[in-house]
Order: sequence, then C-alpha cells, then structure tokens
Amino acid sequence: MGGMTDQVLWYTTRAAGAVSLLLLSGVVVLGLLARLRVEGRGWPRFLSAALHRDLALIALVFLTLHVVTAVVDPFTHLGVVSATVPFGSYYRTFWLGLGTISLELMIAVAVTSLLRHRIGPRVWRAVHWLAYGAWPLAVVHSIGTGSDAMSVWMLAIDVVCIITVGTAAVWGVFAAPRDPLAAERRVAAMRAGAGVAR
Repeated sequence: MGGMTDQVLWYTTRAAGAVSLLLLSGVVVLGLLARLRVEGRGWPRFLSAALHRDLALIALVFLTLHVVTAVVDPFTHLGVVSATVPFGSYYRTFWLGLGTISLELMIAVAVTSLLRHRIGPRVWRAVHWLAYGAWPLAVVHSIGTGSDAMSVWMLAIDVVCIITVGTAAVWGVFAAPRDPLAAERRVAAMRAGAGVAR
C-alpha cells in the first residue's frame, strides 16, 4: 500500500510540474499580449484580463500541488527547507534552487496582485515584472530536475513553452508601437468607430 501511495505522489509531482509550466507559459503569453493591447472588436478587454488572472490562479494551484507532493514524497525526502530556501536542498541543489526562486517570485506577484489597490499601480507593476523572471527559471528548473527531464514528452513541453513565449516576446518587440499611447488611441478609435456604426 505504501509503494502505491509513493507512486501516486511521484506521478502527481511530475504531472503537476508539467501542467504548471504550461499554464505559466500561457500566463506570460497573455501578459505580453495584454501589454500590446491585443484585442479585436469581438474580444472585450476585460475578458483578456480575467483570463490572464484566472490562468495565473490555476497555475498557482498546480504549482502548490507540485511542491507539496514533492516535499512529502518519501523517495526524495526534500523537506520544507528545499521548497522555501533557494539552494537549500541536498538533492540537485542548483536545479531545485531555481525552482524555489521561481516559486517565490510567483508568490510575490500573486500577493501584490491581491493587494494591488492598497500598494498602488506603480509598485504592483514593478513587482509584476518578476513574472517574466519566474518563467525562464521554471523552464530551466524543469530541464534540470526530475527523472523525466530528458524524456521526449517533457522535452516537447519545454520546447512548446519556449517557442510560444519566445514568439509572443519577439512579436511584442516588433508589434509594440513606438508611441506607448498609440495602442490606446487605436483601441479608442475602434470603439468610437463601432459606436458610429450603430
């Protein structure tokens, strides 16, 4: 029975880690697109923000499941220190340390998002940029940690995440208007045009 439980924990840790990476990649892509104000006439702005927020919360749920199952797994004996102190683990110290830093950056982003109205938009925005640091750390963590790191399916997930976020980032560089307010003026003009059409 204990062996069965250990195996379930092991599979859960692996699956939750992979799902977390996919979701975090989606969050980063949505964040990059929102920064460019990518929206069409049939895609309301609040929906992009809500989807971004909800996906981030789901990513945190899976990340929590990934960390908790890894900590309680008797095979690795990671313990709470490994999950909370960067590079405090005896097991794959560097790779787990990157994962711990990524986790803590995501927690900082989540906490400041909950306190956004209290801390103000300037502080919130500054901390929110940490999400862009959490993502590459999570990718490198997934490549260097775990028994499945070099398996075809995990490498495929890593490649898909890197290509997707990389494409959104490159597109952001070339599609971003030189005038930061140009995108907002374009959206306002689209809305005004829609109002006139009625």
